[in-house]
Amino acid sequence: MTCKEAAPRSGLGLASSHMKVVLTHALPDDAALRVDRLGDVCSWTGAGPMPRGALVEAMADADGLLCTLVDTIDGDLLDLAPGLKVVSTFSVGLDHIDLAACAARSVAVGHTPDVLTETTADTAFALLLAAARRLREGIDYVRDGRWQEWDPDLLLGRDVHSTRLGIVGMGRIGTAIARRGVAFGMTVGYWSRTAKPEAEASLGAQRLALDELLETSDHVVVACALTDDTRHIIDARALDSMKSSATLVNIGRGPLVDTDALVRALGSGSIFAAGLDVTEPEPLPADHPLLSLSNCTVIPHLGSSTVETRSAMAHLAVDNLAAGLLGEPLPRPADVG
Repeated sequence: MTCKEAAPRSGLGLASSHMKVVLTHALPDDAALRVDRLGDVCSWTGAGPMPRGALVEAMADADGLLCTLVDTIDGDLLDLAPGLKVVSTFSVGLDHIDLAACAARSVAVGHTPDVLTETTADTAFALLLAAARRLREGIDYVRDGRWQEWDPDLLLGRDVHSTRLGIVGMGRIGTAIARRGVAFGMTVGYWSRTAKPEAEASLGAQRLALDELLETSDHVVVACALTDDTRHIIDARALDSMKSSATLVNIGRGPLVDTDALVRALGSGSIFAAGLDVTEPEPLPADHPLLSLSNCTVIPHLGSSTVETRSAMAHLAVDNLAAGLLGEPLPRPADVG
């Protein structure tokens, strides 16, 4: 961990240099330079996530915190910095932050929605196509030297075009996934806590009860937020209700899907295939049963992992941080109650 005094502010009108900012992960260079101008910065420079002990040590007298989704921000941590003004997370999801604890201490919370919507939707469709068309198995087939001649019965997958797409969670990302589905000639159904009349009008999306959505969809994409109500929303019962030809994609959060139930469903052929950007646990151990299943494609939480999107997220996180330090409205505030 390194701590350094504020860089010259060059008339930017940002927070005074006596402010202390904690940064749990390195940012792209241009965004990092902006943080340096906000105040005295303590940042984690080691490999992997910032250890809890280092974060606890750094939080003493902190005015601002810029964290990521792997950092647990709870009441105990907040109590170490009674003057904390803002928590800015380099993520859309907020399940790693105790929002009630922040509200009780008048700590503003910002996140980074919108800027990663289209990129994450691209990842969802990449996983959908990979799972349905058995791309992982095809790659292994070639690498293992088993490809000898064309065979009309080799690794038959499932069509994506002209099928029925079911989306669990019709927020920004879910709607972007639906747009891609319509471009593939798919009909779109969705489950959401609230109706989405704009998506229904522009995309022909149909709001359904979750049971009906799962029973009738050829491909199901889970894109809802993780809450107490949605944890394991895709459980054994949900998987059993899906078509045996169906694929499941999760680009939301790992605990939205019951991992043990998914292993059983994939192993028994209860569903055709799965594509996972997020898992429970995360990361998956190399010997986890999911990784031994040829009909399960797993990638390491790459949903928004492009150069352009990471840069946009970093700058929005810095915007939130700077506004919070100044006591101004955050560009993208979380609802802290």
